[in-house]
Amino acid sequence: MTAIKHALQRDIFTPNDERLLGIVNVCKAGKKKKNCFLCATVTTERPVQVKVVKVKKSDKGDFYKRQLTWELRDLTEVDAKDASKENPEFDLHFEKVYRWVASSTAEKNSFISCIWKLNQRYLRKKVEFVNVSSQLLEESVPSGESQSVAGGDEDALDDYQELSTREEQDIESMMEMCEYAVSNAEAFAEKLFKELQVLDGANIQSIMASEKQVNILMQLLDEALTEVDTIEGKLSSYEEMLQSVKEQMDQISQSNRLIQISNTNNGKLLNEIQFIVNYMDLSKGQIRALQEGDLTSPKGIEACINASEALLQCMNVALRPGHEKLMAVKQQQQLFVDLRDTFARRLTNHLNNLFVHQGYDQSSTLSQHQTELVLPKHSPLHRDLLRYAKLMDWLKNTHREKYDGLSRTYVDYMSRLYEREIKDFFEIAKIKMAGTSKEAKGKFATLPRKESALKQETESLHGSSGKLTGSTSSLNKLTVQGSNSRRSQSSSLLDMGNMSASDLDVADRTKFDKIFEQVLSELEPLCLAEQDFLSKFFKLQQHMTTSSALHSCTQKDMVRHMMNKIFQSIETELNSLIALGDKIDSFHSLYMLVKMSHHVWTAENVDPASFLSTTLGNVLVTVKRNFDKCISGQIRQMEEVKISKKSKVGILSFVTGFEEFAELAETIFRNAERRGDLDKAYVKLIRATFCFASQHFFEGVEARVAQGIREEEVSYQLAFNKQELRKVIKEYPGKEVKKGLDNLYKKVDKHLCEEESLLQVVWHSMQDEFIRQYKHFEDLIGRCYPGSGITMEFTIQDMLEYFSSIAQSH
Repeated sequence: MTAIKHALQRDIFTPNDERLLGIVNVCKAGKKKKNCFLCATVTTERPVQVKVVKVKKSDKGDFYKRQLTWELRDLTEVDAKDASKENPEFDLHFEKVYRWVASSTAEKNSFISCIWKLNQRYLRKKVEFVNVSSQLLEESVPSGESQSVAGGDEDALDDYQELSTREEQDIESMMEMCEYAVSNAEAFAEKLFKELQVLDGANIQSIMASEKQVNILMQLLDEALTEVDTIEGKLSSYEEMLQSVKEQMDQISQSNRLIQISNTNNGKLLNEIQFIVNYMDLSKGQIRALQEGDLTSPKGIEACINASEALLQCMNVALRPGHEKLMAVKQQQQLFVDLRDTFARRLTNHLNNLFVHQGYDQSSTLSQHQTELVLPKHSPLHRDLLRYAKLMDWLKNTHREKYDGLSRTYVDYMSRLYEREIKDFFEIAKIKMAGTSKEAKGKFATLPRKESALKQETESLHGSSGKLTGSTSSLNKLTVQGSNSRRSQSSSLLDMGNMSASDLDVADRTKFDKIFEQVLSELEPLCLAEQDFLSKFFKLQQHMTTSSALHSCTQKDMVRHMMNKIFQSIETELNSLIALGDKIDSFHSLYMLVKMSHHVWTAENVDPASFLSTTLGNVLVTVKRNFDKCISGQIRQMEEVKISKKSKVGILSFVTGFEEFAELAETIFRNAERRGDLDKAYVKLIRATFCFASQHFFEGVEARVAQGIREEEVSYQLAFNKQELRKVIKEYPGKEVKKGLDNLYKKVDKHLCEEESLLQVVWHSMQDEFIRQYKHFEDLIGRCYPGSGITMEFTIQDMLEYFSSIAQSH
């Protein structure tokens, strides 16, 4: 136990300026045995504080640690259970009763004795000791192990003292003088004993010789003892006085602690009150602005904005635990709800009236633009409404149903207004567009059909259809007849081939181009301005964090939905205008494709998913379809052309027409985004032009077979006998074919854009088509002229060499 006591003093109490005076090994009564130590300690600094400390070994068992500490002044009773019998149990009564079982009765008695002494010396309020023998309380603790455990009086010193340096030196000198001090300790000890007897005798003689001095010394010692008794008496009285002062100081300290706790509580209460007042209070001016603030003047609107933002902050403040139970807080929250509802109702009614009145006011200005191809501007309306953008944002956060209702009201009124404006605007555009076609209708009228030529064509195709060499000497234009179907009023390569360039009303087409561009140029800023207003006024495109990307996407969808509602007539009107332009002149589709593509490209650069981009993209599909239909119509008219037997050798009208078409198309598509569509159209037109000439005779053969004549009997037809077949083949020797192909290559190269790869694609397509026709003609000759031995004057290999050499020479 002594070792444990020293360890506890060193490791636990010395660092805390405490001295360990008593210790007992205990465990709790009635529970599983878990040993710990109860220690009685005093502080080394004054005023002395006496404590009872519970010390326990750590879970790992390698060191001790404090577990509980009690002030001795809080101890009210010590119960030893039995004063006459040995019993290791005892109770300590602090704020509650702690029941202990000591490892031995001796340790228990030593610890209780130590507590009694500390109580007698340091505490005015005495502890009550129950079932403790009076002998244990009055007598000192016996010497030996019990005294060691109890710790004794705190002023007791250990019996062991270390040797001083002087004493060590004297012992060493004595041992050096005696050679056998180490080897014969008994002889050395006997020698020392004899020397000690000599010294004792000398001392006695010296004392007896100085008896007078001893008497004087004794007298002085008696006087000193008397003085010590006097001082002890005074010290006792001082100690009693200090004990009283200590108790008073303890009371003052306790009072100070209570005052400090009270001040802390008052400070916390003040902070709570300040929090509620600062974050849950509106000024009278703000309340007045919400209840009756002017929503028409800039100053009044600004006051309402500030008040509404302050109200929102008050309503969204994060209350601390317990605030919601305060009656004042509940009343203030109800006030905020009432103010919110009142202001939301006032704001909604005011903005509803603004939407209605502004819509009617704007309608009254439509008459100013009835003859101009200009859409009314809504910037004044947007400017007036944007003053309320912050209030709309407030309404969105506080009354979503009212915000949604206002959104629907705005879309409803503005869709009606825009529908009237856009309808009138497109009516003017159609009137102006129709005015450009009055003269064109006469110029592009259907050419008269000659019955004699038609009759000759139906009877036979006797005679040569002319060399396809492209020679320009002594060539006359063929008389071109229309098909049985009704010709449309639109332009065609056939019409262009029969009309001089001066006959084409280029000015009309240019005017149409300007009208169409004006329409798109007016629609584009109108849609962009409205979309920008919707985003700002209804707060649908605010900057969002990375985690709110989905919310931002939803807001864009809302803008697109509102734009679709407001401008639902634009796509229909545009398609109607495009249909009119295409009806007037199918070549208008070239202008519309270029213009529409450019505006789609511009809109996609601004916002690929915007209403404008989507709408123009949809309309562009219609324009592209009309362009493809225009090219297909030209090809179909080529295929339906019939050549009269009286016609002489010459250049087909649509070949010359293609050249003029290319010049017109190149002017329109210069630097256009959709240049690739024109180049693809060139491939189709050139292929159709090339195939027409070589198919004409054999189409007559196929027509006879289609009428029911057997294939082997076709050669007996006058117009399609073997002699006529030889004449046709003779007109296409290899030399002339190559020359014609060379001229055709030059025309293709002239009108295609400056891209070598495109020219190669077109030339390769023409080669494939030519070979396909060659094989078709050979097969037709074999079936309709069996055994005649008639073949083309050039082979497929010859054709491949022609195409290759022409491409390499250029």
